Amino acid sequence: MAIDRKQLLHVARLARLELREDEIERLEGQLNDILAAVSKVSELDLSDVPPTSHPLDVVNVWEEDEPRPCLTVEEALANAPERRGDFFKVPPGGAA
Repeated sequence: MAIDRKQLLHVARLARLELREDEIERLEGQLNDILAAVSKVSELDLSDVPPTSHPLDVVNVWEEDEPRPCLTVEEALANAPERRGDFFKVPPGGAA
């Protein structure tokens, strides 16, 4: 499968790309080189290779989500620079 000038210009228009003539010629060659390299995969016998979504085993590294006691208001606000009652006090509009 190869990409021709018409297809390249169509994709460029969809992507709202303005290409100069030298860019069109260069991209056409580069895209066709990429397509040729990718098409080599179809020459391989992959019948015994299971489909994968990731090259490595994905393992959940998080601990179980177990309920635990939360901080008291005093513990949560112990290092607050300023507080108003049981809340953090921040400048109007948020801190920068």
